[in-house]
Amino acid sequence: MSKWDKLLTRIYSLLKDIRFDELRKVLESYGYEMNALGNGSSHCTFRKIGCRPITIPKHEPIKRV
Repeated sequence: MSKWDKLLTRIYSLLKDIRFDELRKVLESYGYEMNALGNGSSHCTFRKIGCRPITIPKHEPIKRV
């Protein structure tokens, strides 16, 4: 299993130790672009034409909702 497959498996299983950079890498590979919400904000929004925006906290590790 490749590193990419292992990363996707971790994200799909909703593990508690997923890092922001890992999610960012996956979302950007699917065509999303990262936009910070503002100076000092603890969240980033990922946008893609034709899709709803996804807002993710920059906390490490990312908490499951």
